[in-house]
Amino acid sequence: MGVPSSGEFCVQRKVLAESALDELGGRRTHSTKPPLAQRVKDSLRCSVPGLKRAVLKWVPVLSWLPQYSIRENAVGDIVSGLSVGIMHLPQGMAYALLASLTPVFGLYTSLFPVMIYFIFGTSRHISIGTFAVVSIMVGSVTEKFGPDSDFVGNGTNGTAEVDIEARDAYRVQISCALTAVVGVLQILFGLVRFGFVVTYLSEPLVRGYTTAVAVQVLLSQLKYVVGVHTTRFTGPLSQVYTLIDLCSLLPKTNIATLVISIVALFVLILVKELNTYYRKKLPMSIPIELIVLIVATIISYFALFRTEYGVDVVGAIPSGLKAPRVPDGNLFILVFPDAFAIVIVAYAISISISKTMALKHGYKVDSNQELVALGLSNVFGAFFQCYVVTASLSRSLVQESAGGKTQVAGVVSSIIVLITILKIGSLFAELPKAILATIVFVNLKGMFKQFNDIPLLWKSNKMDLMIWSVTWVATILLNLDIGLAVAVVFSMLTVIFRIQLPRYSILGHVAGTELYVDMDAYEEAKLIPGVTIFRSSATICYTNAEMYLEALQEKSGINIIEQLTEKKKLENKLKRQQEKEKKKAKKAAKKLQVDVNSEQNPSVKKKGKKHQTVLVSPTEVGPVYGGFDGQVNSAYQMDPEVSDACPADDDDSGKENGGVKTEARHRTHSVILDLSTTSFVDTVTAKTLNNIFRDFGEIDVSVYIAGCQVCIVQQLKRAGIFSESILLNHLFVTVHDAVLHTLERQAQKNVSQDLSCITKM
Repeated sequence: MGVPSSGEFCVQRKVLAESALDELGGRRTHSTKPPLAQRVKDSLRCSVPGLKRAVLKWVPVLSWLPQYSIRENAVGDIVSGLSVGIMHLPQGMAYALLASLTPVFGLYTSLFPVMIYFIFGTSRHISIGTFAVVSIMVGSVTEKFGPDSDFVGNGTNGTAEVDIEARDAYRVQISCALTAVVGVLQILFGLVRFGFVVTYLSEPLVRGYTTAVAVQVLLSQLKYVVGVHTTRFTGPLSQVYTLIDLCSLLPKTNIATLVISIVALFVLILVKELNTYYRKKLPMSIPIELIVLIVATIISYFALFRTEYGVDVVGAIPSGLKAPRVPDGNLFILVFPDAFAIVIVAYAISISISKTMALKHGYKVDSNQELVALGLSNVFGAFFQCYVVTASLSRSLVQESAGGKTQVAGVVSSIIVLITILKIGSLFAELPKAILATIVFVNLKGMFKQFNDIPLLWKSNKMDLMIWSVTWVATILLNLDIGLAVAVVFSMLTVIFRIQLPRYSILGHVAGTELYVDMDAYEEAKLIPGVTIFRSSATICYTNAEMYLEALQEKSGINIIEQLTEKKKLENKLKRQQEKEKKKAKKAAKKLQVDVNSEQNPSVKKKGKKHQTVLVSPTEVGPVYGGFDGQVNSAYQMDPEVSDACPADDDDSGKENGGVKTEARHRTHSVILDLSTTSFVDTVTAKTLNNIFRDFGEIDVSVYIAGCQVCIVQQLKRAGIFSESILLNHLFVTVHDAVLHTLERQAQKNVSQDLSCITKM
């Protein structure tokens, strides 16, 4: 092969069928992989190097911590750890309200799981802890199994009151049991290498789902902003009922709470925008959330917001750490169905952020090890009254932008949270809940920006827009667990529909090249006389095999049933004509015999006119197949050599035979199936291809296959498609090889297109 400086290339070779390629390319007859038994044996073999690799794989901290460079990484990790720790405090307390827990449990969740991920995680930049999406999913479970109605009792004045303390304690038990089940499932999925499951959550699905969750978070926090107490609803349409209930309570809005919310929201948005605008000039972002938290607590304490204005505050926060406690095993079965959705969503969020950071900084994360790390973090945290954790995008971005290089930054942030729990946490007792709600609102900004996906997807891919929209609507109306299930099912159905309804096309030749392209898309693509090249944009399988055959007949203009019917009618007509001619011949022969007898017997009188005797000898009238011009189907004739020449096509003009005139029904003598897009072959596909060879062969149209991958050839062989009637020589390496072979067989050397084996591009 030569490659001139002009960018052209010229290749001269023989036409290659698959059998010729096997010989030319030296096809391997055995797999290069070791046998399964050998692989199992190798995996079970114990050695010091193998044990070391296993330990480093399952405990990644041992691979990088001994090589940790204090000079290069320590300063960045400490600064980013301080920044993230400051963010953990307000976000942990705020997101705990989303989980229907008291704020201190958000602080616990920001402490213990982070330490476990430091040991077992593979990402260097993500920040593990509380996150709005997972928090609201946990909250839906705790509210479903621990509703207010189960804790209603008689108050001091005889009115019904909710036992808040008993309710909150039971909800903590539910969240701990849920966290333990989620952690165990994540560990099991990681051990069986089930990390690929997240690939079934497409980006439009995840973005639509998180946007819907952001709307639910907004609705759940509005009651704190306006200072009213709404009824808690669960199940399908719960968000609609919550919105209706909230609107009905708007006349009872606490004005002081609303003013606090508006002021805090204004300050948070303003300073965060300034942080974004001056991020290159500031050494570190202004910790406005922590500042607002401290200032609001001080003002609330001295202004007596709770007693004088009825502002709802956080309440007493216990100092110190609680002793570990085993989660209630009786609740495991109760929360098990809800755990699956949380497992998938928490892992999808974490792995997407991890892979984004790894790609940016040039390292690799192990998706299965990430599952194990998250699972161990959740299982360990469940013993310390934590709820389900995942990566937070906002904190991860801060950790990365502040100079964090390793998970040492996570340890530093945990120290900040630990100090707060031990010494400072109790000081936030007078913090208004409205402040925490506004912090949640501000951190949802990125999720609400995902509404911009709608116009973008409308322009780029309407099918993805449907997935986004269906996911959003289903999650809003049917709640988080059912909504996710509906979204996944709908997303899978779109894949099935795309496979079942692919684009079928007839390929034409681009003059001067060996390229064959869709004739509907390229004006210069020309049809090869007598050759139909057919291609599907998707794999042929049981879902679309029947439509593939129908499209082939429609695109090629060959209706097999009609052609076979016409052929049968013609054969029957010719058969009747032959029988009629035979009867005439027999009658004429009999009459001739009578005349001969009369001449030999003069006594027989001849009356009437003299009969003129004509001798008609029987003639053989062969069948005429003018309607099916073309060669005998090579799929049903032995074809030991691909270069055997065959007679050219008959003329399209009608033929006279025994008074019967027949016309050409079609001009196609060969059909080439381009299977380059096929990725697998099932039994239905093999039967369909066999039927195509058989049916087209009956109407004298040769069928060839081109462009198969090696695995497809092997699957076709195993399916038994190649036999005495369908040889391996009907399978060609490229479409161009198949076209040249068909034209050689038809002896059409005067084709207008340049189809020689030497192709210039």
